[in-house]
Amino acid sequence: MRLTRFTDLALRVLMRLAVADADLPTTRDVAATMEVPYTHTAKVVARLQHLGLIEARRGRGGGLALTAAGRAASVGGVVRELEGAGDVVDCDGTTPCPLRGACILRGALRRAQEAFFAALDPLTVNDLVAAPTGPLLLGIAGGPPGWIESPAGSPAQSR
Repeated sequence: MRLTRFTDLALRVLMRLAVADADLPTTRDVAATMEVPYTHTAKVVARLQHLGLIEARRGRGGGLALTAAGRAASVGGVVRELEGAGDVVDCDGTTPCPLRGACILRGALRRAQEAFFAALDPLTVNDLVAAPTGPLLLGIAGGPPGWIESPAGSPAQSR
């Protein structure tokens, strides 16, 4: 199974916001950090906001923030929502497959797709930014100076 670029970017946006802490990056900031077009990022942000996973605040002091629901969201659930419930192959397309009525492959692919999602279900967005990913992501995003990893694996300021 291969994720669409949209879903890939959505997961990376959620991860970036999970390490943002008090920082409220703008959509432009996130696009620049992820090295993707602003317009594509804006569409992803709009969809994540619609799903209640992020908040977008306008104006001075505004920016993007992960909601509590976004922080606890199942990665499998997010991927299911963004990828849709469609089949891996299109047996009923413009030229329907002549085997579709008696095909064993279609069911096997559907089970494989569900196994893929099920493997992602236990992971939360918060889990995705545990060490070593979180510290690396903070470095890419221009994390606060003096940032170190605490013994528990969560961000902490050096003293």
